[in-house]
Amino acid sequence: MRVDVDLAKCTGHGICESIAEKVFEVQDNGTVVIHEPERPESDRSRMQQAVTQCPAAALFLSG
Repeated sequence: MRVDVDLAKCTGHGICESIAEKVFEVQDNGTVVIHEPERPESDRSRMQQAVTQCPAAALFLSG
């Protein structure tokens, strides 16, 4: 499974970072960086939570 961000939509709210701080990092310019976007299946629930709670709908899962 892979988690990605659409940087054109990302507004830097940081909700994803609060859900999974080791995966998501909001930069000073307000965009998010995803550390190790290829995630193990055991992270699916947490990644799905980040996707659904993103107010800008900037995150998505594939695989």
